[in-house]
Amino acid sequence: MLSHLALLLVPALDPADVTRFASLALDCVHREYPNKIAHVLNSDADARPPRELTPAFYGCYDWHSSVHGHWMLARAAHLYPDLPVSARALAALSRSITPANIAQETAYMNAPGRATFERPYGLAWLFALAQELREMNSPLAEVLLPLQRAAAARLSAWLPRLSHPVRSGEHSQTAFALGLALDFAIRSDPALAALLRARARIFFASDKACPAGYEPSGEDFLSPCLAEADLMRRVLDPDAFAAWFDSFLPALTYKPLTVTDPSDGKLAHLDGLNLSRAWMLTGIASALPPAHPRRAAILHLAEVHGKAGLASVTAAHYEGGHWLGSFALYYATGRGLK
Repeated sequence: MLSHLALLLVPALDPADVTRFASLALDCVHREYPNKIAHVLNSDADARPPRELTPAFYGCYDWHSSVHGHWMLARAAHLYPDLPVSARALAALSRSITPANIAQETAYMNAPGRATFERPYGLAWLFALAQELREMNSPLAEVLLPLQRAAAARLSAWLPRLSHPVRSGEHSQTAFALGLALDFAIRSDPALAALLRARARIFFASDKACPAGYEPSGEDFLSPCLAEADLMRRVLDPDAFAAWFDSFLPALTYKPLTVTDPSDGKLAHLDGLNLSRAWMLTGIASALPPAHPRRAAILHLAEVHGKAGLASVTAAHYEGGHWLGSFALYYATGRGLK
């Protein structure tokens, strides 16, 4: 069931929309090609097809999209178990997340030369998948555990050495990944949660006057300023967060964006930016005191971005269809809200 807060702050989902979003993931999680792999070859033996390299998460064009496609199937089955599409979602999850497949995924991740593999974006979505499976009491959570632990070890080794946060609007962004990872770690990995909170404070607690007017870059699907605020609302108590936020983003001038060519995979990122802005603004509003003078305006801004983003989630172009459904369901089901 959705939390009371999520019911208040996010739009009601029609079952047809849930089915439509889940169908986009079902169409791609076991679709191997086209495929864009970020693959370090250590020898000729590593020249293998994606289904052999990463047999659980080889579909949906790239590894991270496959992971959050699987998260989306778990989310749909968790919240809407009576929909016919949920049975198909559970079957797809069971086909992918097997002991043999996860053993190969773990070996691949831990192989020499792959220390940066899917760091941090894909790792963050893996934590989201692990959290969803655990919350729905799926036995697949235990199957995924070796890969989850490998990802946690990788993030824990890397973060203390990261001297400055990455403030991009794409996969390398630090704030977004720390937010997803923290939602998982609070419930499942206290040591990782403590590290994430500490690094978030080191990276961002002193920030002021984020240059939101510079956003977006033309291929962003994440907002650098909003993602940072969405992380810090998870780290600070409400009063401290409100003071920090008003100093960090004293004005919000964001407007929904239009993609000029949805068949171009990079330009289509802006559709995802509308959706991620919507859920980040909602998260920010949820953490502000109820009487905060900017809260209503922030929620309105979230709503208009959400409407624009949800309208873009179609199967017309695989460039967006292979991943936008995940972003739509994340926003529309209030994932990440306390």
